[in-house]
Amino acid sequence: MKILSAEQIRNLDEYTIKNEPVLSIDLMERASEELYWSILTEINPDQKIIFICGPGNNGGDGYAIARKMIQAEFDCLIYGISNVSLSADAAINRSRLADLASDKIINLENDLIPEINAQDIVIDALFGTGLNRKVESYYAEIINYINRSGATIFSIDIPSGLFTDRNNDDEDAIIKAHKTFTIQVPKLSFMLCENQKYLGDWSVLNIGLSEAFISSQNCNHFYLEKEDIKPLIKHRDKIAHKGNFGHALIWAGAYGKVGAAVMSASACMRIGAGLSTAYIPGCAYEIMQTVLPEIMVLSDNNKKYLSNAPDTSIYNSIGAGPGIGNQLSTRDALINLLKHFRKPMVLDADALNLLAAHPDMMELITPNSILTPHPKEFERLSGKAMNDFDRLEKASTFAQDYSCILVLKSAITSIHTPEGEVFFNSSGNPGMAKGGSGDVLCGILTGLLAQGYQPLSAAKIGVFIHGLAADLALEKSSLYSLSPMDIISAIGKAYNYIQENESW
Repeated sequence: MKILSAEQIRNLDEYTIKNEPVLSIDLMERASEELYWSILTEINPDQKIIFICGPGNNGGDGYAIARKMIQAEFDCLIYGISNVSLSADAAINRSRLADLASDKIINLENDLIPEINAQDIVIDALFGTGLNRKVESYYAEIINYINRSGATIFSIDIPSGLFTDRNNDDEDAIIKAHKTFTIQVPKLSFMLCENQKYLGDWSVLNIGLSEAFISSQNCNHFYLEKEDIKPLIKHRDKIAHKGNFGHALIWAGAYGKVGAAVMSASACMRIGAGLSTAYIPGCAYEIMQTVLPEIMVLSDNNKKYLSNAPDTSIYNSIGAGPGIGNQLSTRDALINLLKHFRKPMVLDADALNLLAAHPDMMELITPNSILTPHPKEFERLSGKAMNDFDRLEKASTFAQDYSCILVLKSAITSIHTPEGEVFFNSSGNPGMAKGGSGDVLCGILTGLLAQGYQPLSAAKIGVFIHGLAADLALEKSSLYSLSPMDIISAIGKAYNYIQENESW
């Protein structure tokens, strides 16, 4: 799914109005109908509903929804800005509402603050995606009052005060919604962790804006969903054998961190690599052979950490880094690995820390290799970011400068390509915030590369399945108890869900 800019969203509306064709007021009515039914599923008939309507089309949506709510005999009160001129469609919908229930409309002007109780529902229709400057003075006071009220807040399209595709400052007045109903496409600001406190849960409502226009737009930002992943997964022929699905090497582990190698190797096998070999320190040999009999094992001469690299000529992919530590001999072995394996590989965890400590090693990385840092690891590689928007830009620049696929792991993982595209993942949950989850992802990506997937496809599939498996594992676990091994166990279920062989 494309993520359009504020300007593209405005042009999308205009194109639909002109080419469907449809009157702008009728398009607003169509949007308000979808919004009305979506909100209806979130409330009960006994709650009082307070609408806060701005002067633009976002406020027009609010007036239209309020009319439908009153017609359905909900207890509503509408506060509308009246001391500035309204957009044409907002004025029409305010007039239609006034014809139905003028006594329910209160003008917001001067120092009037809405009366809101904690048990009320607030519909935030104050400012939409067209906002281009921070909210100040009286309107900031209203927003801060709504946030303090304790009421349940639903935002229309975007929480008022939040910019669509640029950074807000910490002190900005922004609605903190419990749920956001956004129209037609997600917004770039929704992809940033620092904005989740404003969005709450969010969903995209399709109001039938022009798909032809959306398809025609140049776009660098995308939101990955099941429909994007399913066509990427290769069909397996019934006469296939293990040689058809590649040989993967997991180069991982050190004394005290053998589990990183175990989890990565297990995930590599579970995602479908035909053969999986683990190269591990000597202390891990018996553990790996016992826990994962499916995995072939090579052990380093050093008992506690990796000091060598094997002959890489027989492998289709290599995943390096989980739990390897930062010994100088491990660094030298990693250099040897990078020099001799000239296919795209997966670099994770301590491999990234070694690269950050020795930047000259970056030139050894094969183009289109997949690097998987979490924010702190990425900070070591690229420097401290001022905010999440700045981090996104740094990640894109890094991927282009080093011709790599950068998987920036977070609550909303982003995949950055050498061509400047960014793909945001939609799967996953907070239960994944545990040590070992990244080791699982490293194994998944390595196993996909072994099967012959192109690096970008491997990154998309791997990141999505990693999160989806964690979501599906919650059927038998919880956000608190979910473990990386639970994620590995649910990889098969995730494949089935994507291929629609199993419901969820």
